[in-house]
Amino acid sequence: MTQRSPEAQLYHRLYRTALWRQMRQAQLAREPLCHMCAEAGVVTVASVADHSTPHRGDEALFFDAENLASLCGPCHSRHKQRLERGGKVVRYGVDGYPI
Repeated sequence: MTQRSPEAQLYHRLYRTALWRQMRQAQLAREPLCHMCAEAGVVTVASVADHSTPHRGDEALFFDAENLASLCGPCHSRHKQRLERGGKVVRYGVDGYPI
């Protein structure tokens, strides 16, 4: 497991608030499927309410419901994290072609 930066440790408390839990639940109810998997033609239940634009501790951005997207655990942990770090992600559709 990777260690969080000191800045990330400070704002990680936001994920333990009642407001965040309500927003996460509402997001997953509104969009129950992973949008990255859907782009690939795969139906996967979402389990993560992801911040489309990284908030980096900005509470206004953190609690902005318009900044949320539903992802499955693997897409959040692999594809989204790689994209945020400036990497390239090549995903393939069910037909085998890159999307």
